[in-house]
Amino acid sequence: MDLKALDPANYDQQLAQKCERMTTMFAPFNAPDLEVFASEPTHYRMRAEFRVWHDDDDLYYIMFDQAKGGKVRTDQFLPASELINTFMPKLMAAIKPFPALRFKLFQVDFLSSLSGELVISMLYHRQLDEAWETGIAELRQQWQQQGYKVDIIGRAKKQKICLERDYVDETLTVHGTPMQYRQIENSFTQPNGRVAEKMLEWAVDCTRNSSGDLLELYCGNGNFSLALAQNFERVLATELAKPSVESAQHNIAANHIDNVTIIRMSAEDFTDAMNGVREFRRLKGIDLTAFNCNTIFVDPPRAGLDKATEKMVQGYDRILYISCNPETLLDNLQTLGQTHKITRLALFDQFPYTHHMEAGVLLERK
Repeated sequence: MDLKALDPANYDQQLAQKCERMTTMFAPFNAPDLEVFASEPTHYRMRAEFRVWHDDDDLYYIMFDQAKGGKVRTDQFLPASELINTFMPKLMAAIKPFPALRFKLFQVDFLSSLSGELVISMLYHRQLDEAWETGIAELRQQWQQQGYKVDIIGRAKKQKICLERDYVDETLTVHGTPMQYRQIENSFTQPNGRVAEKMLEWAVDCTRNSSGDLLELYCGNGNFSLALAQNFERVLATELAKPSVESAQHNIAANHIDNVTIIRMSAEDFTDAMNGVREFRRLKGIDLTAFNCNTIFVDPPRAGLDKATEKMVQGYDRILYISCNPETLLDNLQTLGQTHKITRLALFDQFPYTHHMEAGVLLERK
């Protein structure tokens, strides 16, 4: 990250530059006016990770400055949530006097939530022992007695010690309705909590007055699936990562939603199943032909959709596409644009002060 760019006074200017760039990128597709969803200029990241530097008796976080090169001591971090900033110095002060806690610690990851929960993952270049576990348990108890809801995880090669929880239970508010999402440590979650809420609201607005069912690929922990369920008779969603699928099943129950089905398989395998290329045991008991899906939602990784999935997606009347990489979205639109037109285009500023842009498009059959 270019640490020099972290200046809230320049946020509006940087966002304006992103808007201009995205408008230009999508102009060849006759896209409608860009809808812009800004971020908070400070304390917007719900997760952050830092390397740890050992300097004799001192111990502190560092980051690597892409602009200047080299490491930079980072006692506080403007993009990180206020809760993370509170615990950055608290953790360092607590572990410095104790060799069992600081020895060969090389990284600390923080996962926080808008609802005030925090998981701290401490990564070591050594195996963790009983002394580490005892020290961390005492530290965690002290913080909980102070009213903080904090869990600590220790990680080393082929080792993970979790004293109680390896997740936070997040609450995201969608058009005034609170929704519960279990977010697992070391699994993907949207980093910018407030912008994540705006993304959910935009997706819900795009699909109002829908009929039939929704198919979703790359559903993660059910982030969009659950919010969109209100607009469809049923939702059929796929996800490959086992921890994310388990979180999605928990979230379905926590939100008392009864019309969402999660299948653990990749988008590529699901495309093969839909095309009748081969059968999958994971689909046993699920009749894909019983679903009346005329809308599909995709939120793929940075590589975008593969060619087979592109073709499958074209079979739906409406395509709702969230992209963390507008470049690969544009590549996919070379194919999708043959049969569909963009009727809504959005920029979600998930990553202020960087060149990264999150895009949303609604495509409807021509």
